[in-house]
Amino acid sequence: MLPRIPFLPAACFTLGVLAAGPALAASFEFVPAPQIDLNRVYRIDKVTGEVTSCQYGLREGGGIGQTLCFGPGEGAAAQAPGEYGLVASRHTREAGVFRVNYRTGEMSICYVQVKDEVVVCTPQANPTAGGAGEAPTTGPAPGRAGPSATPPQGGRP
Repeated sequence: MLPRIPFLPAACFTLGVLAAGPALAASFEFVPAPQIDLNRVYRIDKVTGEVTSCQYGLREGGGIGQTLCFGPGEGAAAQAPGEYGLVASRHTREAGVFRVNYRTGEMSICYVQVKDEVVVCTPQANPTAGGAGEAPTTGPAPGRAGPSATPPQGGRP
């Protein structure tokens, strides 16, 4: 007869959970657009960096409405594998979000291009240690409130 080992089932369960860890990890991250009068949520694939978006839209003639989704367009499709996330600014008139690669420090700006009904992102950029970044600077000085760089939003109901 084999001796009974009381901790063995718990140890096997723990090892099984640890081995399945990546399979249990969330594949997507969701972030709302910071624009306060826009009901849009962005989604990113945390490994590929692909960005999509959905929002609520009114249905003609009433009813419960509909979910309007925008697929990946220029720059928003899958990138080199990494550890991606989304960061919304605190700018209340901004409809876009930042796509960040936590491994490389690269960032890009993603927003819905309503005319073409797709999400687009600027090329990934990474500021250098010297202070001058690879991305060109536009608009007011950093930290100052100014107009949104994202094109005006609207379009489909």
